[in-house]
Amino acid sequence: MATLSTPRRQIPGSYFATPGPAASSRLDGGRSLFDPAPAALSASSGVGSATTSSAQLQRLQQQQQQQLQQQQQQLSQRPGGSAQQADSVMALPAPAVLTPVQKAAGSVNRVLQLEESYPDLDSYCRPGASSEYDIHGAESAWAPFHKVQTYPIPDQIFERYNVSQLVTSMGLFPEINHAYACIDSSLFLWDYTQPNPELIGFEDQPHAITAIGLVPPKPGVFVKNISHVLVVATEVDIILLGVEATPTPTGSKQISLYQTKMSIHRGGGNVSFIVGTAAGRIFLGGRSDTDVHEIFYQQEEKWFSNRVGKTNHSHPGWSSVVPAFPAGLDFWTQKNNESLVQMVADNSRNLLYTLSNKSTIRTYHIESPDRLTKVIEKHKNDCLRDITHMINTSPLLTDRMSIVGISPIAMQEASKLHLVAVTSTGCRLFLSATSSASYTMNSSNTAPQSMQVQFVKFPPKEAGAAAPVALAAANGFARSAASDPAMVDLQSRWLDPTTKGVRFAPGFCFDFVVRNQELRLFLSAPETGKIKVTTPASALKYYEHGNWISLGRAKDALDVGLVTQPFAAAQQPLGFGNELAVQFDAPPSEFAILTNDGVHVVRRRRLVDIFATAVRTLGSDDLFDKEIRKFIHLYGRVETVATALAVACGQGSDLRAGTSRATDQATEDRAKTAFVNYGGQPTVAETDSSAITIDSVRLSSRHDALALYLTRLVRTLWAARVVTVNHSAAGVVVGSTVPTSKLTAVQENLERLRTFLKANAGSIQGLSGPTDVRRRATRHEEIALQAEHQALHALQKLMESISEGISFVLMLFDERVADIYVRLDDGTRDQLRQLTYESLFARPAGKDLAKLLVKAIVNRNIESGSNVETVADALRRRCGSFCSPDDVVIFKAQEQLQRASEQIKSPQAARGLLSESLHLFERVAGSLTYANLTGAVAQYVQLKYYAGAIQLCLMVAHEKDRGNAALAWLNDGKPDADPRRAPWQERKRCYDLVHTVLRQLDTDSAAEPEQIDGRPTLAFTKRTEAYNVVNDAADEVFHFDLYEWYIEENLTDRLLAIDSPHVVTFLQRLAATDVQHADLLCRFYTHRSRFFDAAQVQFNLAGSAFAIGIKDRITLLSRAKANASVSSAGVSGQRQQQLNHEVTELLDIAHIQDDLLERLLADGRIPDERKVEIAADLDGAVLGLSELFNGYADQAGYYDLCLLIYNAADYHNPRVIADTWKQLINSTHEEIEARLAAYEEAVRTKTNAAQNAAVAALGPPPLPYEAVSVQIQTIAHRTSLDALIFPVETLLGTLCEYALTRQQDASIGADPAWPVLLFLQLRVSHAMVVHVLERLLDAQEVPFTGRRRRVVVAWIDTAVALWCHDVEVTGQVGAGDALGSGAGTSSGSGSQLGPWVADLMARAERAMTDLLASVRDARAKEELEQTLHETRQLRARVDSNVRPARSTMRFR
Repeated sequence: MATLSTPRRQIPGSYFATPGPAASSRLDGGRSLFDPAPAALSASSGVGSATTSSAQLQRLQQQQQQQLQQQQQQLSQRPGGSAQQADSVMALPAPAVLTPVQKAAGSVNRVLQLEESYPDLDSYCRPGASSEYDIHGAESAWAPFHKVQTYPIPDQIFERYNVSQLVTSMGLFPEINHAYACIDSSLFLWDYTQPNPELIGFEDQPHAITAIGLVPPKPGVFVKNISHVLVVATEVDIILLGVEATPTPTGSKQISLYQTKMSIHRGGGNVSFIVGTAAGRIFLGGRSDTDVHEIFYQQEEKWFSNRVGKTNHSHPGWSSVVPAFPAGLDFWTQKNNESLVQMVADNSRNLLYTLSNKSTIRTYHIESPDRLTKVIEKHKNDCLRDITHMINTSPLLTDRMSIVGISPIAMQEASKLHLVAVTSTGCRLFLSATSSASYTMNSSNTAPQSMQVQFVKFPPKEAGAAAPVALAAANGFARSAASDPAMVDLQSRWLDPTTKGVRFAPGFCFDFVVRNQELRLFLSAPETGKIKVTTPASALKYYEHGNWISLGRAKDALDVGLVTQPFAAAQQPLGFGNELAVQFDAPPSEFAILTNDGVHVVRRRRLVDIFATAVRTLGSDDLFDKEIRKFIHLYGRVETVATALAVACGQGSDLRAGTSRATDQATEDRAKTAFVNYGGQPTVAETDSSAITIDSVRLSSRHDALALYLTRLVRTLWAARVVTVNHSAAGVVVGSTVPTSKLTAVQENLERLRTFLKANAGSIQGLSGPTDVRRRATRHEEIALQAEHQALHALQKLMESISEGISFVLMLFDERVADIYVRLDDGTRDQLRQLTYESLFARPAGKDLAKLLVKAIVNRNIESGSNVETVADALRRRCGSFCSPDDVVIFKAQEQLQRASEQIKSPQAARGLLSESLHLFERVAGSLTYANLTGAVAQYVQLKYYAGAIQLCLMVAHEKDRGNAALAWLNDGKPDADPRRAPWQERKRCYDLVHTVLRQLDTDSAAEPEQIDGRPTLAFTKRTEAYNVVNDAADEVFHFDLYEWYIEENLTDRLLAIDSPHVVTFLQRLAATDVQHADLLCRFYTHRSRFFDAAQVQFNLAGSAFAIGIKDRITLLSRAKANASVSSAGVSGQRQQQLNHEVTELLDIAHIQDDLLERLLADGRIPDERKVEIAADLDGAVLGLSELFNGYADQAGYYDLCLLIYNAADYHNPRVIADTWKQLINSTHEEIEARLAAYEEAVRTKTNAAQNAAVAALGPPPLPYEAVSVQIQTIAHRTSLDALIFPVETLLGTLCEYALTRQQDASIGADPAWPVLLFLQLRVSHAMVVHVLERLLDAQEVPFTGRRRRVVVAWIDTAVALWCHDVEVTGQVGAGDALGSGAGTSSGSGSQLGPWVADLMARAERAMTDLLASVRDARAKEELEQTLHETRQLRARVDSNVRPARSTMRFR
């Protein structure tokens, strides 16, 4: 009977405790052992693999999140996913661990991506209209433009103008900072930026000049010095002059004019406009008609073409060379007073636009090499018609207005919009052009075929005017993202009349307005900050800000030009107009305006300039706070704080006349206050997880502002390559992609930023470190501040890396970089050509390449005779991270090692140099590369300095993993995709070098004796010295690797001889991964009499998933049971008993599985291919009882094994157990009968002699009752007569019923009482057997009725007779208790008979008497009489054994 301390196993199968159906029903739903029927096979073919529950998958995901330290989002749950999917969740790779510099570089890349996503012009100029302006006074701090300088026209020009007779015109060439004046036949150029400019004249022709143009030269025609071609059009000729513009130290340009001897007769029509393209083509137009001409020129005259030619693209043929009649004298053609007023070219789209005096816009497609095709002609009425589709009528857009100017929009700025037209009422019309191929691929170069007004920008509301009129929408444009219907002013006359309108990218607009004979200039520009902060939820509008600028006494605007480089924040529309991105990277845009009063230079004020001026002019702190909040409201907190940081670092210039410095100290102090006080706080984002980590922190605006400012400083460098390599006749030419002046400027700005952060670290939250953290009140605040500190620290580290990287590049180009380049191998050269500044600043590959370059520089200087330390110190001072002090030590150590190899004749000196080199290497072990280490170890081994080589390897391994992450990784079971694997791999490389040294040491030592003349040899001394270093090492990871190497080298005896705790830990860890290692651990334990530990290992090995057969597992469990039975020092009896119990239980299950395997493999019902699967399943790990029962034993009908499984599982269901016993008895009987029939058939027939001989040789099978008896005896012994599995009261009745119904009696030669004798042989008590038989007699149930009651009485007689014999032999005679002693399952000698036995015999006698009276058959009567006689004799015998006990009872 089981004790309370015995653990109960899981019941095999499902729902066994419920009253169940027939035994056959338990076969349903199990795994089939036999070939299914075709129908069943097809029905089950769609069954999938086992699934994992939702809860299990969720737990797997939670475990994975903990392993990843919540550095990635929680995986979505997938209920019902397969187990394989669950495993794949656990196998996700861990994210890479980034250094602070790499994290900061990621922030820079994110900012760059955000800057590049600035909306393109098409997105906020969608169909509709707008009048969004913020108007400021000219002297306001918020004014977007201001006039910085006015340059007067030289007096010499006025003097010549006063004596002029015919034509006078003036204009600007802003690309060379020169203005020009044409007076009669003379041309004068001067640098308008100089106080007393020198006039450059061209007076070599006699005709009046009508137009002049400065165009790019055609490639390959002129020498390289010629940067421009000056086209001079006179009343007769067109002359081409070469222009050389040479920069001067002051920043101006020295102009020289050269005769090209290229000229051509003008022909018909005057020339008023000259436009050149980037490809060198020259187009002409005049005020007399709308024709477009072109000048062709080439270097040499050819057979069919002159050096200079002219063609009329509007009217080709003879009309282009026939002189035109003067106006009014052409009698044969219809009058047409239309003429050109403007001509502009769009080089990005190869388009030429002309504007006529009737406000007609014509578009020409410039086709290579000499074609020009008119593709669109857009009349004023067409424009008005387009506008009516978007808005209702406006007094500003009627047929009375005219277009006074057109400006092309480059393809880089907008993909859809092509042109801006300015009307005389101050409206701007944005026109888009499309072609039929717009929706086909590769259609960017196709000519447009239609043009339409896409967007209208109305003038700003006039000061003091009424509220703007609501825009009545049509065709669904009322809610356009480009306009607000309630705020568009359609009637403002503030810019009426506009005499000239010019637009420059990305939207700088100049409107010249003449009122009361006074020329005024209105300038506007996109309000980039407001456009940038527009949220996706709100409509994107075309915000602009503008201001008026006085032009003094000027009466007319003669020309407007862009002085600085054309604006382009990106090379595609998205991000093109982001002025904020380039405000620290490029000078602000400047424009020159030529009037009759002089040249006025106007500068676009950047946001940083506006901020600096705004905070400088404020008085009180309240006004300062109000102003800062205004900036935040308009441009967002991050942009405002970034601007404040820039001003605090010295950015922001006004540079009005009379100012010399961008900002003063007071302005910088206020900007610092804005950066510190308005930078916000880091916050913890809402998360579903209960654990709050640094990754869930939303950093402050101060951090984002710092990242933004840093990104804008380095944006030009970041993605650019470091070098350009060209090959020439003189050799390789290596140059800098970015000018060194630009690098220096960026470095200076970075250093000012670093200085500012360092000086104000105490007042900037997040930079002061632990001080801020201790002041936090909650855990959330503490974590948020930790994240802020880490992020700011990362940005500082990146700034340091950028500054040193720039220093390195500057130093590289100070050296003879071409000489260094040719010394590199091909792979390194390719890496250098592909190296970008981002890689150099923030990526390990770039750093490694830089260190290679440093080594190349050092080697080149060494070869030239320079001292190593001098060169290295110079490198370290300029760029410490690329040549650290450790690098200097490494160079010195390598030098010592090289000197030691040269000391052949002085071993002591060599030994000293080797020790010195080892000492130097150990000082910088953490900085040694693997190449440095392998080189040093190879030289040490060559010089037989084994101990030093091993010591250096161990030191480097330790320094590579000072945190001992490799040991933690090993202790955690070597999880895959774990970042700690990398440190282990670094250590492993060092340990492999130790193995190499030991192999070489053993080889060298084996060739020499250990002693000579009683003294140890040098080889033995070196070997002892080396192994002392190995054995005394404190590196636990090294010991583990060394022991594993011993096993690989079959040096297990050396391993077992080591007495170290590391050996036990190592073998324990390997025992869980390999069978041989586990056996080695058992040997280690048994050699040291640690039997309990050996048993534990064997028990674990038997239950492991290793490829071990079931018989081998039984052997392991048997050995474990034997070892667990031996007392071990330090092990309590309770632990030993518990292990013994667990081993025994698993051993029982293993025996069942082994029996099941043998039975199944011998079962003829199972096909061979299924047997292979069964062997694979059962000849391995010990399976669970449920799987053995449901999957195999129950399906196969192995009822004896089912009973053993019930016993092993401690199963309590009497009905199921009784049914199983019946099935076992019946199946055994039927099996024997089948075998007997087969035997008899084999003996009787001769058809298959070989098969029959084999069957006959086995002999006849046992009788059925004998086989049943053997089964019962086997189960009784294996279950130790367990009362649950071996229920005597039920089983004996079942067996008696079997004997009667199956005629297993004297008729076949069996003892009629064999069931009784069987149970008594199994030491079941006499009392128990008799009680069972008594119930059979009294119950009179089928089949124990009628004459068969005689058999029951005979069984009772047999049992009672044996009982009496036992009592008589033991000499214990007495009544005993009411039931008699020994009523249990085991009979012992001396059990007593009770009175109830005598009563039973009396009833048996009466039953026989009654049965005898009813029988007429003589033979049956004779049998009954014999049984009655035996019963009477036995009754008397029982009475004699019971009465003496009764006679002892007397009274006194």
